[in-house]
Amino acid sequence: MLVKWMRCTVVDRRGFERGQRRWAGLLGEPGFRGQGGGWGRSGNDIVHLFGFWESRAFYDSFMARSHDRLHAAQLGTYTDLRVRLFEFRFEVKAGFRPVFTDADLLRVAHCRVRPERAEHYTLMQEKVWNPAMAGSPGMLRGVFAQAHAEDEFLVLSMWDSTAEHGKYRTERVERLALRAQTGADVTAVAGDVIDIEPSWTV
Repeated sequence: MLVKWMRCTVVDRRGFERGQRRWAGLLGEPGFRGQGGGWGRSGNDIVHLFGFWESRAFYDSFMARSHDRLHAAQLGTYTDLRVRLFEFRFEVKAGFRPVFTDADLLRVAHCRVRPERAEHYTLMQEKVWNPAMAGSPGMLRGVFAQAHAEDEFLVLSMWDSTAEHGKYRTERVERLALRAQTGADVTAVAGDVIDIEPSWTV
């Protein structure tokens, strides 16, 4: 499964939101699995969107045929668009589905890892971080994915409330990072907490 992460800064909120509803047209696309996102808390006008496709081939076909038509309504409503593609590696919690309708909050972490530590980083995600997140009340599901550049990873988790995500952050993150030797693996980490906008879910 292919995971597409889009991040941009919105300059025309009303126009952007109107254009965003046009992406409902994705529903008829072969290989499309789901899309959702919302407003990031790192800045007033930051938007994050996540799309899921069965394979890179289906995605490339969509980009060649239908993307520009759907995208036309949003031209000029945002700046600083960044798009990254990742390949699904494994679930953060069993039963992952690219569904956003029951989630209130997303947490995205984008990590760059020392190439010689990528295998260790992946193992620690599977053995340390995933069980901790999966065992947290309010954590619904998540995905761990890797870019073609082998040192770049994405962790996306879906939560049912801000309060539950806050408990996990406060109680566990520092201890888990020490146990997983995250400091030795990771050269840079960026992320955001995202309030889901239900009308953008496809």
